[in-house]
Amino acid sequence: MAKNSIQGTMEQGPAIIDIGRFLADPTSAEALEDCKNLVKTLQETSCLVIKSPKVNEEQNSRFLDMMEQYYEQPTEALMKDVHPEWSYQLGATPEFTEKPRDHADVIKALKPQYAAHAPRGADPKWRFFWRIGDRPSDTAYPELNCPPVIPAKFPHWQDVMDSWGSLMLSSIETVSEMIATGYGLPVDSITKMMKNGPHLLAPTGSDLKRFGDLDQIFAGFHYDFNLLTIHGKSRYPGLYIWLRDGTRVLVKVPPGCLLLQAGKQLEWITGGDIMAGFHEVVVTKETQAAVEKAKEEGRSLWRISSTLFGHIASDTTLNILPPFSNEENLKKYPAILAGKQSEEELQMINLQQKS
Repeated sequence: MAKNSIQGTMEQGPAIIDIGRFLADPTSAEALEDCKNLVKTLQETSCLVIKSPKVNEEQNSRFLDMMEQYYEQPTEALMKDVHPEWSYQLGATPEFTEKPRDHADVIKALKPQYAAHAPRGADPKWRFFWRIGDRPSDTAYPELNCPPVIPAKFPHWQDVMDSWGSLMLSSIETVSEMIATGYGLPVDSITKMMKNGPHLLAPTGSDLKRFGDLDQIFAGFHYDFNLLTIHGKSRYPGLYIWLRDGTRVLVKVPPGCLLLQAGKQLEWITGGDIMAGFHEVVVTKETQAAVEKAKEEGRSLWRISSTLFGHIASDTTLNILPPFSNEENLKKYPAILAGKQSEEELQMINLQQKS
C-alpha cells in the first residue's frame, strides 16, 4: 500500500442530532423521535455528533488555550504530574507510554480504501487525566478513583477543567438518557449506573513541531473501554473513526457541536446491539495545512484533543439491559464489575501492571 493511500478516502461524517428538544421536554413526541433516531445512529455507526444549546465555544477555547500552555512547559515540569503508581489514571501520562491493543485481525478485515495505520509501538502523545463529578466514599478500586493532580503554575486549572468537563459529562448523561428512552427503557436506566463513576476529562497533547510528518500516528487504531467518549472541537484535524460497516471518516466537529463515540461498556450492556467504535489520530494533509496556518498566525503547534471518558461506576456490575439479555449475549458479555473490566483493559494498553 502506498504510504499516502490512507489519506485518499473521506466519506460523509457522522449524523448530527439536535438534543435541544429532549432537553426542553423529554416526554414530547418530537423528543421521542430524536431518541429513536439517536439509537438507530449508534446501532449503525457507533458514533454521532450532537448539537446542544449547552455547548459554549468560548469555554472550549479557554480550555484549549490552557492545555496548550500546559504541554508547552519543559518535560521536567510535566513529569512532576506523572503518577504511574495510580496506573496514570490521574495527572499526566508521558508520551510513548500508552500502547494501543493489538487489533491486527480487525485492521486486516478492513477494505483497502478504509485501511487503518498499523500501530508502531507506544503512542507519541501526552495525556492529562482530570476527574469530573463525585467519587464513591468507599470503593474496591481506589486507583480508578484517586485524588486530583493540580499542576503548580496554573491557579485557574480547577475552574477551567471543571467547567468544561462538567458540560461534557452533562452531555454524555443526556445522551445516555436518550439511549434508554430510545430503547423504551426507564430514562435513568444507564445514568444510574454512571453515578459516582470514574469520569475523566482526558486532553491529549501531541507536538506537531516534532511529530508533524504525514501519516505520523498519535493514537493508534483502538476502541475506548468506557461507556461513552465525547470530544469537543480540536484546532487540528486528524481523528479518523470507523463506522460499524467498516467505512472510515475523517471527523469534522461543527461549531456548537460535540462528537460522541460508543465505548466497550455500552457495547457490554447492550449485548453488542451498539458496538464500541474504532478510531485513530494521525497527521493528515488537513493537519499539515492547519499547522502552516498556525505558524503564520504565531499560534501553538500542540494538538489538543478535548476528550472526556464517561464511565459506569467502578463498583457497579456490567449487566446486559433487559431487551438484550439472552443466553447467547450472556456468554459473550458475562456479568463483571466495571472496575474489573477497566483494570483488565488498562493492563492491555500498558497503563497498569498485572498484579
